[in-house]
Amino acid sequence: MDTTTTQGQLDLAFVLLFYALPLVGLVVFGGVGIITERRHYASIRQREQTGRRIPMVPVRTHDPDQVVVESRLVSASVVISLDYFKRFLASLRNIFGGRVRSYETLMDRARREVILRLQAQCPNADMVLNFRLETSSIANTRGKKGAGGVEVLAYGTMVRFAAPGTTPPPLH
Repeated sequence: MDTTTTQGQLDLAFVLLFYALPLVGLVVFGGVGIITERRHYASIRQREQTGRRIPMVPVRTHDPDQVVVESRLVSASVVISLDYFKRFLASLRNIFGGRVRSYETLMDRARREVILRLQAQCPNADMVLNFRLETSSIANTRGKKGAGGVEVLAYGTMVRFAAPGTTPPPLH
């Protein structure tokens, strides 16, 4: 057997292992990430269309003519991670500069999901006062720049008003 042929085959195997395998991994993980994101967006759109919309306002007060019969603090949070393909694209964008669009869809999904979760906690609410959204990025391990994911926390005061023309029960 010719040793140059064997060496050439080994060289080709190493090239495929070190260059082609990561590219195949990026394509596979990119496909999985796209499918996961599309399913999540479909779930969000379906719940937004079928769910009851509760007004969420950033002010602390309400109409003084309305009588409050129930109020309590409500909060919800969500953590969404970047998939490997988006993380790769974001690192390329950090090298060349510009907007990181993969983070924009991540933030959009997180904001919409946390609002849906907050509304699910107070289905009988008439409104949520003093509504706030807090965001924080979850950094990669080993002190690298960029985000591995994002957490969004939503909170506010759920308020339910007495029906017009009725006498509300006394508060205890």
